[in-house]
Amino acid sequence: MTEENTNKGERIAKVMARAGLCSRREAERWIAERRVEMNGQVIDTPATLVTDLDTVVVDGKPLPAAQEAMIWRYHKPPGLVTSHNDEQGRPTVFDSLPPQLGRVISVGRLDLNSEGLLLLTNDGGLARELELPSTGWIRTYRVRVFGFITEEMLLELKDGITVDGIRYGAIDARIEKKTGRNTWLIVSLAEGKNREIRRVMEYLNVQVNRLIRQSYGPFRLDKLERGEVQEVPRRQMIDQLGAKLGEAVIPPKTSKTGWAKPKAKPNPKPKGKGKPKPDTKSKPKGKRPGKPQGKPKK
Repeated sequence: MTEENTNKGERIAKVMARAGLCSRREAERWIAERRVEMNGQVIDTPATLVTDLDTVVVDGKPLPAAQEAMIWRYHKPPGLVTSHNDEQGRPTVFDSLPPQLGRVISVGRLDLNSEGLLLLTNDGGLARELELPSTGWIRTYRVRVFGFITEEMLLELKDGITVDGIRYGAIDARIEKKTGRNTWLIVSLAEGKNREIRRVMEYLNVQVNRLIRQSYGPFRLDKLERGEVQEVPRRQMIDQLGAKLGEAVIPPKTSKTGWAKPKAKPNPKPKGKGKPKPDTKSKPKGKRPGKPQGKPKK
C-alpha cells in the first residue's frame, strides 16, 4: 500500500476480508445489518475508509489483525455444500475441515454432487481476486456423462454457447474414454458459472453423473485423498501470485494448462576476477605474426 493510500485508508469491507473474518460480500451484508462499528459509531456503507488509527468492532468484538495470506488445497467429497451455513441443514465443507485451520473461505464453489479440488484461503480479498475471470486461470474437470456424444458435438462449445438465455464462454472439451453408455470427458474453461458444465451437457442431451475438478489455475488435485487438506507452500504462492499476498492480487498470465510461464533466467556471469579471457581456440596455430622467432643472428 502506498503512503497516499495509507493516509486515505482502505474500504472497510476489504479490511474485514483481509482479516480473515469473512468475504467482501459477507462484509457488505454485515454492514447493511448494522453489525459493524467504527470509533463507536455504527457504519452503514462498505465504502467507509479505515486507517490504522481507527477502531473497528464487529458483533461487539474488535476486528482481528490482518493475517498472513495462506492457501490450502482440499479434496471436496460429493454430498457437501460449499457454504458456511446451509438453510436446509445439509453437511457443509467447513463442518468437515480440521479445526486448526481456523476461519477459511472457499475460492469459488463446487456444487453438492461435484467433487475434487477446492481452494481455501484465510484472506477474503485474495479469494475474491482468484475467483475473477480476468485472472485467465483455467479450471479443468473430468466429467462422466450418460448418453450419446461425439467429438463433433463438443466442437460446438469452442466458441461459447447460449443456454436458456445465459451466455457461456469458450469451453474446451474432448473425449477421454468410453465405458458402455457412459463417456469420460476432459473439460476446461476459464469462467465457471453456476452449474455451467451440467447445463451445457444437458443442452447436448447427455446427463452428467460424475464431475471431478482436477485443477484450478496452477493448483492441482494430484493425489489428495477425499477429505484431505494440504497447505500450498509459500514459495509456490509467491511464484504464482506475483504480488504481495493479502493485497489486491492479479495472477500472472498463464498458458493453456493454467500454469504461469517461467521467466527466462539471465546468463550466468563468468567466474573469476577481471575481464573474461579471449577465446584462443579458433585462432590458427603456428608463428605469431610480427614477432621474430628464435635468437637473432650476430
